[in-house]
Amino acid sequence: MKAVQITEPLKVQVVDMEIPAPQEGEVLLSIRYVGFCGSDLNTYLGKNPMVKMPVIPGHEIGAVIEKVGNGVPGHLHEGMTVTVNPYTNCGKCASCRNRRVNACEHNETLGVQRNGAMKEYIAVPWEKVIPAEGISTRDCALIEPMSVGFHAVSRAQITDIDTVMVIGCGMIGLGAVIRASMRGATVVAVDLDDEKLELARRIGAAYTINSKTEDVHQRLQQITGGFGPDVVIEAVGSPATYVMAVNEAGFTGRVVCIGYAKSEVSFQTKYFVQKELDIRGSRNALPEDFRAVIHYLQQGNCPNDELISKIVNPEDAEKALHDWAENPGKVFRILVNFK
Repeated sequence: MKAVQITEPLKVQVVDMEIPAPQEGEVLLSIRYVGFCGSDLNTYLGKNPMVKMPVIPGHEIGAVIEKVGNGVPGHLHEGMTVTVNPYTNCGKCASCRNRRVNACEHNETLGVQRNGAMKEYIAVPWEKVIPAEGISTRDCALIEPMSVGFHAVSRAQITDIDTVMVIGCGMIGLGAVIRASMRGATVVAVDLDDEKLELARRIGAAYTINSKTEDVHQRLQQITGGFGPDVVIEAVGSPATYVMAVNEAGFTGRVVCIGYAKSEVSFQTKYFVQKELDIRGSRNALPEDFRAVIHYLQQGNCPNDELISKIVNPEDAEKALHDWAENPGKVFRILVNFK
């Protein structure tokens, strides 16, 4: 079977591998679509310290069940359209003990700490297989990244009386926009790209701010009547947006951080205390976040086509990553099609 492998920075090749046989309690999936995410781009660029090359990337999955092994429950059967929860959890660390398995100390995400799903077939434990009835295999590849944004909204405990600022309108940030608006919050989307901001408005943002051309602080003060947002979700991972999140959050606000900053960040820590901020990390997603995204996509209101920037075959994966690296702000998701 074909597999896409990142062998070293800026080098991708298609390799041939044996099709795995499902073991006890495993399901063999026929991969149809896999999305490239930001972690895969950083791997390609040699900037992902969690990856040991060579590695097969990919954890945003749209697949069909090819075969089930012994010991797999009957609700999973051949021909089902599914996605995959790509994280592991040890069951023993503090996070697992507290039932926050998404933040397991020893997590190994597909395509990051272990080989991923960017190949024609993959065998996974049945517990990680998530049925997605009524959703195409293509659109199943959108579920995992969107669930990360949904999880951030849960971490922020957002309700309908909150004004929520989402910094960054990539796939994960848009997931946060969608989920916060579904909860009745007033959402303010912030990005550098007007096309992304327009899409954010159509999927639920009440206000948009282009941080490249507008004064973010002044606009937020106008929108919130001088209070500042109740919640800020940081979905970029740059020092500038981390500082913006803390500076712009209203007094007693909540700041939820999804993005990984690639360098140290200097804060005015007095704001932590003066504002009595709740600053929270948000990592990966829980099964209920996946279910919530699937329920949302089943309603048919998501502009799925606009969230997919490009579909390529495995042989063109290297060029797709190169092009993304050249213009990162213009890409939502690139999918690799295996069937």
